[in-house]
Amino acid sequence: MKTIIENSTNLSKYLFDDDKAVVLEEGRIVVGDSSNPDFYIGDMNSGTATLHSNVTNSPSDWTGGKYLFDGTTWTQNPNWIDPDTHPE
Repeated sequence: MKTIIENSTNLSKYLFDDDKAVVLEEGRIVVGDSSNPDFYIGDMNSGTATLHSNVTNSPSDWTGGKYLFDGTTWTQNPNWIDPDTHPE
């Protein structure tokens, strides 16, 4: 697996299979084949995010924003609120 984390918080925002192409650019992140991307991430870029590849220990209940990752260790985000149990 590979994860994209926010540099300022180590918050793991995206998790992909290792074979998914992910390119961090100066103004955005490109996900998928560069000639026909699956999508762009416009609020993160090469200056604000880090891509960790070959991650073998991702949590089975991973969801965006639920975990912090420092490149080795996963830690549950103490500020994460489960949207299924916390209606607005």
